[in-house]
Amino acid sequence: MTDKKLLRALAGEKQAVPPVWLMRQAGRYLPEYRATRAKAGDFLSLCYNPELAAEVTLQPIRRFGFDGAILFADILLIAQAMGSKLWFAEGEGPRLSTITDAAGVAALRPTADIHETLSPVYETVKILASELPKETTLIGFAGSPWTVATYMIAGRGTPDQAPAHAFKAADRAGFAALIDRLSEATIEYLSAQISAGAEVVKLFDSWAGSLKGEDFTEFAEKPAARIIAALKERHPGIPIIAFPREARERYVGFAKATGADCVALDNSVDAAWAAEHVQKDGCVQGNLAPQHMITGGQALVDEARRIVDTFSQGPHIFNLGHGITPQADPDNVSRLLAAIRER
Repeated sequence: MTDKKLLRALAGEKQAVPPVWLMRQAGRYLPEYRATRAKAGDFLSLCYNPELAAEVTLQPIRRFGFDGAILFADILLIAQAMGSKLWFAEGEGPRLSTITDAAGVAALRPTADIHETLSPVYETVKILASELPKETTLIGFAGSPWTVATYMIAGRGTPDQAPAHAFKAADRAGFAALIDRLSEATIEYLSAQISAGAEVVKLFDSWAGSLKGEDFTEFAEKPAARIIAALKERHPGIPIIAFPREARERYVGFAKATGADCVALDNSVDAAWAAEHVQKDGCVQGNLAPQHMITGGQALVDEARRIVDTFSQGPHIFNLGHGITPQADPDNVSRLLAAIRER
């Protein structure tokens, strides 16, 4: 049995003290991250500089000793590799050129060409595979096709993903073609990360919750199932975490429908409900509200311990229900880890 707690949880082992990592654990809440980003010059330059990207991935491991280290990158790098123009507006987030019809989908670069752009990411993975502590699991990741598509269509993040829904309604075949292209590219991208040394990969479907009914099945479940099946065929035994954020009742059965080894839960679902309805199918990850990393105090300790206790009858990876925010206090991260590990 491996000595890596995170891999043991993904293999279905129930542990008295669950492994811990946090989404966006390398980020703006850490002064050392801000210093490294300043050295890089801008966000995209940081993503594409293997030495600096590896450094910011390692920073929270050195400071906190998390059980998992997630590759520092961005879900929209794959859109850029496929031919979208990508830039980050300071204080406003990502901006992309838009794809609004089937002709735009047809104009995307061939999937085989994405590696030229993404090769620095694979180099970052190789560096991390050699430098991480032996007990720390290296996590690769990508955005799920639906979520990446919403940005490629709108050119930015939107509150309700309305442009993507409009494209889907106006030309379902053209929209499905975009999801198909993104699924192909995501398989290649994650496969390359695994070949470079990633021990686990995670699919982030941040906007899955805006898909309803058959659309959820067609554009969240089925692409995830296709990607997971292809990766497991190429890399037998590779564990995969799926995060269909705000899926609500569709969390139930998601692991069986997609083949995911673990389902990550956002903080809108109650842990007791998820333990009964989702954890019965295998490992779950989550699901502390990120706000606790700002407010701290006894409420943070109590809620973290409640979540651990609630999921204690099955395999569980402790995490937040969404990414840690720039306003988080690093001391609260230390408080969280103590609450979980020093009981």
